[in-house]
Amino acid sequence: MAKYLLVSFKTCPWVQRAAIVLREKAIDFEFRHIDPDNRPDWFLAISPHKKVPVLRVDDRVSLFESNAIAEYLEETIAPRLHPEDPLARAVNRAWTDYVPTFADAVTATAYADTEADYHKAAERIPVPFARLEKALEPGGGPYFNGAGYSLVDAAYAPFLQRYVFLDRVKKLGHIEKFPRLAAWSEALIKRPSTHSFPPAEFEELYRANLKRRNKWVSQFVEAAKVVAA
Repeated sequence: MAKYLLVSFKTCPWVQRAAIVLREKAIDFEFRHIDPDNRPDWFLAISPHKKVPVLRVDDRVSLFESNAIAEYLEETIAPRLHPEDPLARAVNRAWTDYVPTFADAVTATAYADTEADYHKAAERIPVPFARLEKALEPGGGPYFNGAGYSLVDAAYAPFLQRYVFLDRVKKLGHIEKFPRLAAWSEALIKRPSTHSFPPAEFEELYRANLKRRNKWVSQFVEAAKVVAA
């Protein structure tokens, strides 16, 4: 069995995606967190882009980019998380390709410098939500393809979780208008593999990071109530 080291910033959603796949496949791995503002020399030596995630395989090869890591693990280790049908598998891959666009839209309020920018960012959220709401219809839930968990679920879970966190800091009020998406989000957040830390502890870490970022929404962090998922 190969030896795996996953290097992370504690609140990085892209690392979280890779960790979810590792846990879903019951793969033993070392999880090592580093400070994004003080990246150690050993990390810089093994990370081609000097970014996380990096999955180090047998202390020999560095895999980077969360989608490439997920696909490698899918090709090499059971259980299979992609659908068996080639057409369904292609559809799943297309939706994982949409993740960066989705993530940018649903978390943009965290990076808004002004109140006007915040509201402009919030207004973008229903577009990707509506697209996913429609995409979820054929599967019937609780997961993207139905009863079986997939790489699509692993890809979206970190960003739906962050939407929930941001909604608790300052109410956005969008996801409840999309019942299939809301149910999917709830199922993903309840799934143990989503969590690298106890849920309430991780939300505190996320909120602390939001506060440090010092964007417009950070002023509301202290008033937010953390609710364990």
